[in-house]
Amino acid sequence: MLRSGTSVAANYREASRARSRAEFISKVEQCAQEADETQLWLELLRDDCDVTLPEISALWKESDELISIFVTMAKNTKDNPET
Repeated sequence: MLRSGTSVAANYREASRARSRAEFISKVEQCAQEADETQLWLELLRDDCDVTLPEISALWKESDELISIFVTMAKNTKDNPET
């Protein structure tokens, strides 16, 4: 979870320095994938390991919001003509 969770920030930083639209989209989509993997680990902690800390739900919700943001960013970049 540490790797996937911190990878979101690293990929977002790389996206902000992308040299092309395609590279930006790729990095933003990677952010969404890593946030989704982080959700998986949080779900496993909650459901299979019986970890019931309130932070688990808060982190899951935050990762869900980040996924929505990154998916929207990628979609909008794909849909809008180059400027």
